[in-house]
Amino acid sequence: MTTAEIAKDFTELLKRGNNEAAAEKYNADNIASYEAMDGPMAVCEGKDTVKQKGQWWQENHEVHGGSVEGPYVNGDQFAVRFKFDITPKATGERVTMDEVGLYTVKNGKITEERFYY
Repeated sequence: MTTAEIAKDFTELLKRGNNEAAAEKYNADNIASYEAMDGPMAVCEGKDTVKQKGQWWQENHEVHGGSVEGPYVNGDQFAVRFKFDITPKATGERVTMDEVGLYTVKNGKITEERFYY
């Protein structure tokens, strides 16, 4: 599959709320994930660790709605824009999250994801 084909299928899965299926299908075993934040989950390495980060996020946020836009492809990378209406359980304060994920593809798998807000 080309990067554009992977990007399209990956993003369609995300748009349908199938985040776990998208990650399982396309994340490389050695994927690296970089968040635009400090703390223990700012950098995660490995498919299982990235999966645990996603599970933590879902357990700690109430999602009221949102959208996934893209993909926007350039070479071996693609970007996806995420907009979500969420309430972090730690604060109870409802906020709008707007960030871009930049994904790098090598050998048919996503080897890196970086998030920008």
